[in-house]
Amino acid sequence: MKRRANLTREQAEGLAIQALAFIAGDGERLGRFLAVTGIGPAEIRTAAREPDFLIGVLDYMASDEQLIGAFAAEADLDPSDIERGRVVLGGSTWEREGP
Repeated sequence: MKRRANLTREQAEGLAIQALAFIAGDGERLGRFLAVTGIGPAEIRTAAREPDFLIGVLDYMASDEQLIGAFAAEADLDPSDIERGRVVLGGSTWEREGP
């Protein structure tokens, strides 16, 4: 898997769009994404132009390790690129609460 050195904002947006295309490429994945986000299928194209939506796509990806793994394998990416893309787009890094 290829790890990107430093993501630019443009690369992070491209990664989010690529992740959205991956999600949309499978009916079950898309159905779950739509249910979780509350967005309608007709609104996706318009929403995809909004930076906050793109952060949301990467947030959604980051919430599911299996989804990250499948996407990273298909796109030949390092799974950590998802988190790095979130940070570049203005999201904060996610930290698991310790015991």
